[in-house]
Amino acid sequence: MTTKGTNPADTLRMTVYASLLAALIAAGAYMAIPIGPVPIVLQNFFVLLTALLLGSRWGVGAIAVYLLAGVCGLPVFAGGMGGIGRLAGPTGGYLMGYLPMVFTIGLIVEKTDNRMIYDILAMILGAIILYACGVTWLKIVNGMAWSKAVAVGMNPLFLIGDALKIAVAAPVARSLRPLIKQSVN
Repeated sequence: MTTKGTNPADTLRMTVYASLLAALIAAGAYMAIPIGPVPIVLQNFFVLLTALLLGSRWGVGAIAVYLLAGVCGLPVFAGGMGGIGRLAGPTGGYLMGYLPMVFTIGLIVEKTDNRMIYDILAMILGAIILYACGVTWLKIVNGMAWSKAVAVGMNPLFLIGDALKIAVAAPVARSLRPLIKQSVN
């Protein structure tokens, strides 16, 4: 969602929403199940909500704030970790993949009529983008063969978890969108 005009009050509200969602993404990183070099985390759920609720521009801004906080050393990444080294590690591709993922989901949401089917399809496409970034980076960083990188980076548990996150994010976003639109417009 983007603000209609340049109303400073709307910009402030959207900044608050972006900051709140960046904080929720950070909180979601603490809810992790370590199953190898790439843990299952709840932060992806909040990343999906960010894209669905804020759209491409504000969503990417929220992700940028989250990543910047982590790069500066704040413990906002999975397992309470922080620092620029996390971007160079095995999960760096997933972290940086949040940017094109959110942009794409947000853009689709902005171009469609807020029907849940479009939200779900946008999130599936976003997950594909995230895995493309994450698995590619995992292969490069660890020097793995593609088959090994896919097996480790797209563990079936991740796919099941992502399907559940998508199934929950769609109705949650549908119920929260009117509140955000009402406060901004």
